[in-house]
Amino acid sequence: MVASVSTNASATPAHTGAPATVPHNGDHHDFGPIQPLLDDPTVSEVMVNGPNLVYAERKGKLEKTDIKFKDNDHVREVIEQIIRPLGRRVDRKSPMVDARLPDGSRVNAVIAPCAVDGPSITIRKFGKGKLGVADLIKFGSMTQPVADFLKACVVARLNIVVAGGTGSGKTTLLNVLSSFIPDDERIVTIEDAAELKLHQEHVVRLETAKPDLDGSGAVEIRDLVKNSLRMRPERIVVGECRGGEALDMLQAMNTGHDGSLTTLHANTPRDTISRIETMSLMAGIDFPVKVIREQIASAIELIIQQSRLRDGSRKITYITEVAGMEGDKLTLQDIFRYEGDQLRPTGLRPVFMPKLDHAGFQIAPQMFMPQGHGQKPGRW
Repeated sequence: MVASVSTNASATPAHTGAPATVPHNGDHHDFGPIQPLLDDPTVSEVMVNGPNLVYAERKGKLEKTDIKFKDNDHVREVIEQIIRPLGRRVDRKSPMVDARLPDGSRVNAVIAPCAVDGPSITIRKFGKGKLGVADLIKFGSMTQPVADFLKACVVARLNIVVAGGTGSGKTTLLNVLSSFIPDDERIVTIEDAAELKLHQEHVVRLETAKPDLDGSGAVEIRDLVKNSLRMRPERIVVGECRGGEALDMLQAMNTGHDGSLTTLHANTPRDTISRIETMSLMAGIDFPVKVIREQIASAIELIIQQSRLRDGSRKITYITEVAGMEGDKLTLQDIFRYEGDQLRPTGLRPVFMPKLDHAGFQIAPQMFMPQGHGQKPGRW
C-alpha cells in the first residue's frame, strides 16, 4: 500500500508553463498526488480513475493506493501540468489526448464528456534500464536453449509476430528479439510512441504524428510502413499492428523484406491469425479470406505468444510455426508450449529448419524432444 499524499493547496500544480518531465537524477517536478508513484522505480504503470481512485502496477500486479485528489478540477490541473509543456491540449471538443513524456513514458488522459466518473489518467512508465535476453532468462520468461533457438530464427531472417495481451511484455520481447539482428543490417522501426531501444547503429526510427487541431497533419502507422519500403530497409520492425497496416506488412514480408518483426494484441496463436485476417480487411481492399490466408502462410513463419500469468509474471507460452495451407485452411503447429511451470517442446520439428541450417545454426534434434508425447499439427 502506498502512503497517502497530502492534497493541500501546496500540492496543486501551478500553471507556470515550466517544462515538465518525469523526474530523474533526483529532480522533483510537481505532478501532484501521483508524483511519488512516478518517482518510485518499482511502479510500472499509474492509473487515475477520477479523483478518489488511483491504482499502481508493481511486478505485473495492480494495487489500489491511498492517494486521492481533491476533486475533478484537481485531476484536470495535473493533466494540464503534464501535457501543456508537450504542446498538447485537452478540452471538451477534444476530450482525449495521447502523449509521450520526454523520458519515453506514455500518457493517456480522458476528460468529460467521455470520462463519466471524473478525469482519467493512465501513464505507462518507460523503463530506465534496457532488459536483455539474460534478464528474461533470469525472470523465467524463457530458457537459454529457447533463447538460442529464437536468436537463430532472427538471424536466419524469419518473419516473426509477437502476440499477447495488454501489459504482457510484448515490447520487451520485441526489443530482445531485435537485439539479435546483425549490426551490419539497416533497420527501420515504426511505432506509435518510440519505445524500442535497439543497440545497433544503423537504425532509422519513425513515429506516427497526431493530427493538428484542424484535423490535418496526421501520419498513421500504415503511412510509415508504406514509406519505409522506399528507404531500402533490410529489416522492418513495427512496434504494433492494429489496423490496415497488417496487410502492408504482409506484402512487405512477401516482397523481399524477410526478417521483419511486429507485435499485435491476441490471446493465442490461433487468435493471432484471426486478428491478422481482420486487420488486413481493414485496409479496405476486398480480398477473399483465402487470399489473405495465403498471404499470411507465405509471409509469417513464427508466432511467439507472450502472456501475463495470474501471479503477475510474464512468460512465453507458445512458440508456434505457421506451417502452410491445407486447402483453404492455415496449418499451425506448436513447437514449444508452456505447460506446468515451463516452456516445453512438443516433439514437432519446424518446417523452416533448413533456413536455420543455411544460416549456420546447427540445432540439436534433442531441442525438440518432449518429455511426453507430441501432438499433430492444428488446423485453422
